[in-house]
Amino acid sequence: MRSSESSSEKREASLLEAFIPIVFLIVFLSINVSIFGDDALSGSNQIVLILSAMVAAIMASTFGYRWDEIQKSIVKSITSAMGSILILLMIGSLAGSWLISGIVPAMIYYGLQILNPTIFLFAACIVCAIVSMATGSSWTTAATVGIALIGIGQAMGINEGVVAGAILSGAYFGDKMSPLSDTTNLAPAMAGTDLFTHIRYMMYTTFPTIGITLVIFLVMGFFNTAPETSVNTNEVLEAISSKFNVTGWLFIVPVVVIVLIVRKVAAFPALMIGTLLGVVFALIFQPQVIVEVSGYTGVYWKTMFVGVMKALYGHVGVTTTDPMVNKLLSSGGMFKMLNTIWLIVAAMMFGGVMEGSGMLKVIARAIMNKIESSAALIASTAGTCIFFNATASDQYLAIVVPGRMYADLYKEKGLAPENLSRTLEDSGTVTSVLIPWNTCGAYHSGVLGVGVLAFAPYCFFNIISPFMTILFGYLNIKIRRLSDKKSDLNGD
Repeated sequence: MRSSESSSEKREASLLEAFIPIVFLIVFLSINVSIFGDDALSGSNQIVLILSAMVAAIMASTFGYRWDEIQKSIVKSITSAMGSILILLMIGSLAGSWLISGIVPAMIYYGLQILNPTIFLFAACIVCAIVSMATGSSWTTAATVGIALIGIGQAMGINEGVVAGAILSGAYFGDKMSPLSDTTNLAPAMAGTDLFTHIRYMMYTTFPTIGITLVIFLVMGFFNTAPETSVNTNEVLEAISSKFNVTGWLFIVPVVVIVLIVRKVAAFPALMIGTLLGVVFALIFQPQVIVEVSGYTGVYWKTMFVGVMKALYGHVGVTTTDPMVNKLLSSGGMFKMLNTIWLIVAAMMFGGVMEGSGMLKVIARAIMNKIESSAALIASTAGTCIFFNATASDQYLAIVVPGRMYADLYKEKGLAPENLSRTLEDSGTVTSVLIPWNTCGAYHSGVLGVGVLAFAPYCFFNIISPFMTILFGYLNIKIRRLSDKKSDLNGD
């Protein structure tokens, strides 16, 4: 009886009231990022999200919601992301095993050899795409290979803004498509789909975009009148080969994982198999690397055990003669994923309160009333992602908040969740680097030594991506419906 009385006392938030927690979040995140800069991702953004969740909880209490009801919504929200959290942990271990096995170094080794001074911009974009796919990080790619490519481009007399644009276009393509990337895992978690479905569905918009980007850089390279200078990458290649047994056999492991993905094996077991195979190949091809990362001088089998375990759970690095290569050949294991997991938990707290109290529904309804088609919904999602990149100054929040806002709207329109996850990445992940005060824009500008306004016009992949996803929406190309998914399941 008491429960029904409590229920009858509840009221719906007004649109203004529903926006109060979001405004609080945006304002304090902006302050937070302006003070902490790149370090905001190390925990202060998470605290702001938790405080914003508490503001939303206070608002919810004024609508008649009790704390135990709010807490249930938070727990339910966090529980919905547990699958992605488990996958993130496994991805951390996979990255570690692929490093000590020589798989990632081999990808970098062969990728660097694609460089050709006559098609430098085109090659630079491809190299960064390969490295970013291997590492799952545009940040790592820019801070390692990117710095080297900036120097090479300067030696060739090519405008540094154009070079940075090629680097970041490739880096964000790899970051966006790599199963090792945290944003690639975050987007499907927010939309309610799985990792590999998300990656497969992104291919439709991402491949045409990178294709157009590469053609533009190729044409620009043909019209480049800067004098060519011979560039030697032998030092980098020798640094890698001096530590690793670089061989094509190592590519068996990623090929196996790709086959598993194509055969629709669930993400966690596929990644587990990839991780274990990485360990096996490390023991076969790179025992000297395991000895180095173990830091243990004892019985041989114990040394192997310690080295493998450290690579799977913690930070390991391989020391070479090249400082740049040293930065590239490092991994954080499962531990590296904890900040992202912390962010997800904090974001799901905020989303849980907003959703459980009905405030997200109020905002969604206001938007929905102005959206008449699926294409308009996709365009609205893209615009919202860019808005949060510019206001919240963080690409993760540009995925998390719109993801939570629009998830139910996509269901109401009969759209499969992979449409949402694809749009979140096409618009949220890639446009973050185009904004000077966004953490991504500030980071890449500092690392590459090139102003955001200097390279932003040449980040063709990042610029074209949101337009491509909107175009697919309006042309009704590869817009999957929930009814299509049911047909697929019945067909199976």
